[in-house]
Amino acid sequence: MSGRKLTLLREGRVELLGRIPRSSNETFLVQVSGGDDAAYAVYKPEAGERPLSDFEPGLYKRERAAYLLSESLNWGLVPATVIREDAPLGIGSLQWFIECDFQEHYFTLYADAPETHRELARIAVFDYVANNTDRKSGHVLRGDDGRIWGIDHGLCFSAAFKLRTVIWDFAGDPIPGALLEDISPFAEAAPPELAELLDDDEVTALQRRVQRLLRAGVLPVDRTGMRYPWPLV
Repeated sequence: MSGRKLTLLREGRVELLGRIPRSSNETFLVQVSGGDDAAYAVYKPEAGERPLSDFEPGLYKRERAAYLLSESLNWGLVPATVIREDAPLGIGSLQWFIECDFQEHYFTLYADAPETHRELARIAVFDYVANNTDRKSGHVLRGDDGRIWGIDHGLCFSAAFKLRTVIWDFAGDPIPGALLEDISPFAEAAPPELAELLDDDEVTALQRRVQRLLRAGVLPVDRTGMRYPWPLV
């Protein structure tokens, strides 16, 4: 299934359907189609990015990098994501659209669906490794198939530590040994395809974050009480 998704995202014809509201950057729902196959995707063109003082243009690369990190870990947390140069508004990321109930998000899942806690804690590990600056509650989805997904990773991988997230309910909890084993290779090197999307300082910082997690063995604690995104949802 993932091969079909990537092929459609990479090679399918892209048709703009409309802008997704309440996004800080211009984000569009598109349909990608090829032959008898078609699906929805989320398109984030570089041309629609709002200038930021702490991130260079090209946030779409970080969307792709987050997907590659998730896949390298074999965690499957980030929907299939590619970079398309020939999209309608120019180069940007295309991410497989997750069919879900958008009334569900991190806060509701944590409160009402304890069976999701293991996956939610894994997203907390992922966000620390990726240095996610913007993990809002609405960036955690439960697909119609029951899978937990993380979306919106344009503000990740900064060399400076900028973690901002709503996922603090597991702070101080031991990280399962299997997850520590999964991240341990990143203490020495990042996969080449991922590293190509970041600068050298960002790759080094990623390695150091992994090293800190391996030494601590527990999920980080926010002692400042300020490492939250806004708005929270």
